[in-house]
Amino acid sequence: MSDQPPRFLGPRHNARSLALEVLLDCARHEGFVQEVLDRHLTPSTNPRAALLSGPDRRLATQLVYTVLRRRGSLLALLQPLIARPLERVEPWLLDVLMLGACQLALLDHVPPHAALHETVELAIEFGRPSARGFLNGVLRACSTLIAPEKGDVPGPDALPLEGGRYRRLARPVLPDPATNPVEYLAHGFGLPNWLAFRWSERFGAEEARRLGFWFAGPAPLTLRCNRLRTRRDDLLAALAAAGLTAEPGEAPQAVRLREHAAVRELPGYEEGWFSVQDESAMRVAAALAPAPGSTVLDLCAAPGGKTTHLAELMKNKGRIVACDVEERRLETVTTLARRLGAKIIETVCIDPRRDESVPRGLFDAALVDAPCSNTGVLGRRPEVRDRLQPLDMRHLVMLQRRLLRLAGERVRRGGAVVYATCSIEPEENQEIVRGARALGLTLEAEEVAVPGRPADGGYWARLRKEGR
Repeated sequence: MSDQPPRFLGPRHNARSLALEVLLDCARHEGFVQEVLDRHLTPSTNPRAALLSGPDRRLATQLVYTVLRRRGSLLALLQPLIARPLERVEPWLLDVLMLGACQLALLDHVPPHAALHETVELAIEFGRPSARGFLNGVLRACSTLIAPEKGDVPGPDALPLEGGRYRRLARPVLPDPATNPVEYLAHGFGLPNWLAFRWSERFGAEEARRLGFWFAGPAPLTLRCNRLRTRRDDLLAALAAAGLTAEPGEAPQAVRLREHAAVRELPGYEEGWFSVQDESAMRVAAALAPAPGSTVLDLCAAPGGKTTHLAELMKNKGRIVACDVEERRLETVTTLARRLGAKIIETVCIDPRRDESVPRGLFDAALVDAPCSNTGVLGRRPEVRDRLQPLDMRHLVMLQRRLLRLAGERVRRGGAVVYATCSIEPEENQEIVRGARALGLTLEAEEVAVPGRPADGGYWARLRKEGR
């Protein structure tokens, strides 16, 4: 067989073929999975996407995210069923096997016969028909391993599902949580071993397992009502008229949907009535609270959620300079701003190697939504599980300190700086802020968002530049 991964050869995608193509693309690129998925689901960049039905689009999305979230769990299921070491199985074949095992073990709404047949047929659709026998044999063995019963007690024969439940297995496959709680956390929930150990040491076994369940599935779908275009009550009424159950969130602009939906098909999407944003993320721009007419520096703006929130809070009056290191990612800021009607945002592509490329001037306020480990949003950023390594934390901390310094240098005396991450690791959060005093920044307030209570995890701190 060729060393190159196969490519889709059929005239038209179904949910499983598109999911496999996205997984293969994710393996070739370093971007976030949502960006890759959006590219494949957008007809302008992938004409075949126009032929997909709504249910197929939703299933493809669910399959991609579930496989990436639970890769470690699925490999633990499959390993005893494959005669050779997993490293000797072609990566694309493993992706197909994980798609099949995902449907059999983790999704209740897919009939087993459909999961088996349609997944095995991917070998033909991707030009590798000789792999059908291998796929069929392994997935049929996997189907006999999955018991129909569910329970709420962990064990070596209990695969964690979403919502605190477990799928029973016909025989023990996972480590025993009574004797190897860290390994059970890692394999059962698809977490990196080092992170499972870290969380078990820091939070204890019970809380670490709760985090595992929270990140095993998607976070609730939350919309941020765009005050430039509508009111929250009007958005809630439009959603109700469309047959969708929604309720106000804790944040003033938050709208929580009871179930996941195709965002682009929601009422008010084209009109810019809302954007998608987790409630913990909404609190970041609110913590900066920029006044209308002020000038704000946003050092890490893409994809633009917090940037446009700043514009909404400023009532479209003033100036926001939105920076990032890639023109391609800055285009997402511009596109979102255009849809929401945020007209005070200007984008600047900066050179990550040159401090002087960051716009100068005395800004009234600055936002540093720093690149981080993303450990507070592992459900939304499932690709992080495979990419993040312990040594990465050291490089991230150095970058975070640098960004905070640059923001402090460019804010006037008495101005505010909000530092934020999507991480729940202290060295990226509290420990960074504790060193801000040496930069002439004084801590005014901070908040840690705990995953699942009620939204994703993260951190923000508001600092004030000393002097008048």
